[in-house]
Amino acid sequence: MTSIPAAAREHAFDLAEFVTASPSSFHAVAEIARRCEAAGFIRLIETDPWDVQPGGRYFVVRDGAAIAFAVPESAGPTTPFTILGTHTDSPGFKLKPKPTTGGHGFLQAGVEVYGGPLLASWLDRELELAGRVVLLDGTEHLVRTGPLLRIPSLAIHLDRTANDALTLDKQKHTQPIWGLGNVTDADLLAALAQRVGSLTSIRQLELPNRDETAESSALNPADIGGYDLITVDTQPPAIFGADDALFASPRLDNLLSTHAALTALLAATTSSPSVSPSAVGGGAICVVAAFDHEEIGSESYSGAAGPFLDDVLTRLGAALGATTEDRARAFAGSFLVSSDVGHAVHPNYPDRHDPANRPVAGGGPILKINANQRYATDAVGAARWQAACQAAGVPSQEFVSDNSTPCGSTIGPISATRLGIRTVDVGVPILSMHSARELTAVIDPWHLTRAMTAILQN
Repeated sequence: MTSIPAAAREHAFDLAEFVTASPSSFHAVAEIARRCEAAGFIRLIETDPWDVQPGGRYFVVRDGAAIAFAVPESAGPTTPFTILGTHTDSPGFKLKPKPTTGGHGFLQAGVEVYGGPLLASWLDRELELAGRVVLLDGTEHLVRTGPLLRIPSLAIHLDRTANDALTLDKQKHTQPIWGLGNVTDADLLAALAQRVGSLTSIRQLELPNRDETAESSALNPADIGGYDLITVDTQPPAIFGADDALFASPRLDNLLSTHAALTALLAATTSSPSVSPSAVGGGAICVVAAFDHEEIGSESYSGAAGPFLDDVLTRLGAALGATTEDRARAFAGSFLVSSDVGHAVHPNYPDRHDPANRPVAGGGPILKINANQRYATDAVGAARWQAACQAAGVPSQEFVSDNSTPCGSTIGPISATRLGIRTVDVGVPILSMHSARELTAVIDPWHLTRAMTAILQN
């Protein structure tokens, strides 16, 4: 057992607050916006003209994605970018149209599987609905219900094989219950409206020229034109175990990396009055890009395969007077760190991991490597990441999949292909990836943030 530094504990407490405030990608973006505004960053609206100046700090939102950046005072048309890329979404279940279902005296919610959740981990948990609703007048609002639903497991008396071979049909067995009664007399959206009460506006997503101070007093189901709502585990994050060395939480994939990247950007650009903006990133423009929809392939308006980051970098370059030639030079000198969680060696299943490369919880961030470019890491990127870890005094590890177990992928290869910027894939080792509740070491998110801060400070 090892002693956990006080700073690592404080970082874990702040991560817990970030996760709790971020039940959906839209809530995560609202929390990013809140923290950026508190640090003095200026909000940019995509439909407005941008006044981006050297020495300024800005952020912009597109649905469930956000990009924040700090421009050095010395920035010019060919200034490169140092980018930390993450994602805001997590696997789970999304509410379908005509969501009120049920039978046999129970009211149920029609949900569709989002991404690749570990289905059994969602059983027998108190869940809430969270996300955004869009009213017929076009205004968008954040909502969360608190505990409302539960996906009940089948008693072992009715399935004696449950401990040997549990199989869940994604349509039949994952529809949560939310009440008692007859379906013909019930309305899940009415129950949602009753739960959320007054609405919270998504200010950055309001239609132009609307009064941001105007709030509907209550949500009327008849006014709902559309919604993006997901089921969320309501159990809060917890620090526990010997020496409080373990951290369990929903949505570590990938709010852990998003929190680390944002914290690193704020630390690198606002923490020390003695550090001028021109010194940040060794003169590079520091960027955090938190995308949506990574868990379903990133191919969306707000995903890494979409144009969001390219649009922001193009407008930023134009504000600095960049030509096509200047942009190519800036991108050639840029560097992107794609950060997502990875697999720690599971003590109950050590045979599922590569026999030589075996990252452990508490051992520091992982450098993710794959010969088939499922991760974007190459030797140049690896060396730069390792140098940053050394500069930050942070231990580092490598992750590579066992040859018999194909690995997943990240926004790294997508972003490298989309932009032509050298990219490295990193992360933090966890257990129970894609579970409703995942596990990491308290110290590793802090290690990741310190390494990211070193990257931004060059």
